[in-house]
Amino acid sequence: MESMRTLRLSVNANELDSAASRASIEQAAEILRAGGTVAFPTETVYGLGANALDAAAVAKIFAAKQRPGWDPLIVHLADRDLLGSITLREPEKAVRLMDAFWPGPLTLLLPRNSAIPDAVTAGRPLVGVRVPSHPVAHALLRAAGIPIAAPSANSFGRISPTLASHVIEDLDGRIDAVLDSGETTYGLESTVVDPSFHPCKVYRPGVITLEQIRAVCPGAVAYQENSAAPAEEPESLPSPGVGMRHYAPRARLVLIDADGGDPRKRFDEEVGQALNSGEKLGLMLPKDFPWDPEQGSALVYRWGSWSNEEELAQRLFAGLRWLDAAGATLILCPVPEAMGIGAAIRDRLNKAARDD
Repeated sequence: MESMRTLRLSVNANELDSAASRASIEQAAEILRAGGTVAFPTETVYGLGANALDAAAVAKIFAAKQRPGWDPLIVHLADRDLLGSITLREPEKAVRLMDAFWPGPLTLLLPRNSAIPDAVTAGRPLVGVRVPSHPVAHALLRAAGIPIAAPSANSFGRISPTLASHVIEDLDGRIDAVLDSGETTYGLESTVVDPSFHPCKVYRPGVITLEQIRAVCPGAVAYQENSAAPAEEPESLPSPGVGMRHYAPRARLVLIDADGGDPRKRFDEEVGQALNSGEKLGLMLPKDFPWDPEQGSALVYRWGSWSNEEELAQRLFAGLRWLDAAGATLILCPVPEAMGIGAAIRDRLNKAARDD
């Protein structure tokens, strides 16, 4: 792929009406309308955007990320009134979920219309759609006046970006611009739901939890992935964010699951064993976990309070990137219980630790 100059455009989310913010947003919107690529903040992670109705522009996303064509994208809209530009209909359960969670970190798989290029959906009849709540994302969508296809703005399979500097680390010289508006809010990608199933199916957990989805659509179920690596590349995935090693650091990631026991005790035991391995050890260390620096040398990322799942989610990817950048070759990370947002954190960690 030919290298390009990646512009870094600053936007203050609290001062969107300032001359500087308006200029950055309009410049990014012009790039998108012209068929270019722009990374931008959402309330989840930074996304890499292109005109969802332009097949050539969408192809630039796949080229920049080195993303395989069998992995579908999510289309972002300024508001739900624009759904008719890319979808055929809105199932009744979809309407209930939109009423409850849009704008916000929820992606719905809906029947696509002919305006959407096959590349966006990996040839499938459903397109992932969401209306983001981040003020900068909303301002960009309004200014561009087009649907924007946007997966996470990182190299394929790597750790998702929660800062513009993470985007630059992976994609500098491969995309046209990045809108820098500081750290993202939630730090995990959107929850993905197919409301056409009965009961509806949650393909990817997120900060909108399965329990919250069930409160709106009773009986909703979580998609069960095959833990075994496929013998060959799939023709297409059923949804964004499933089925492959993803969110992965360069370091080997070892997860510590207490299996109903005391995770703090298990973490301490695993640290002791790892310190004798000769690796450069990195620790995703919750505030209330035991750690005595006299045990040995380790790189420590202060992850957050173990009892605060929102904080753990928001800092997860930043922590993995920090330990990678610091040179860790082995990262130990405790895993929360599969309840609420903990299910989403486990999902990302399990995919990051896969070796396929």
